[in-house]
Amino acid sequence: MSQINFDPNVAGIAGIGKTAAVDRPGTGTPGQKFGSILKTSIAEVNRLQADADNAINALATGKTDNFAEVMTAVNKADLAFKTLLQIRNKLLDAYNEVRQMRI
Repeated sequence: MSQINFDPNVAGIAGIGKTAAVDRPGTGTPGQKFGSILKTSIAEVNRLQADADNAINALATGKTDNFAEVMTAVNKADLAFKTLLQIRNKLLDAYNEVRQMRI
């Protein structure tokens, strides 16, 4: 088996060894306050739940017959809510851990 040699001068290529800034939706911008990110996330979850409710009402009243679209909206809202709930749980765990620290 041959040995692979790594040239440290090549580390700058393709971001190897560096932390690259990745633009992901929902992660916020540098310098944005955590509270504003959290408020934005809560508003997005609320919007997804309202969309799911509207889709259910449209299906129940006969305005649409696209069951797959309704189920997709409901599953999106469910997943967003569960994710937000887990974030809340992690924040509470972190708060309780800091609260129990001895000074």
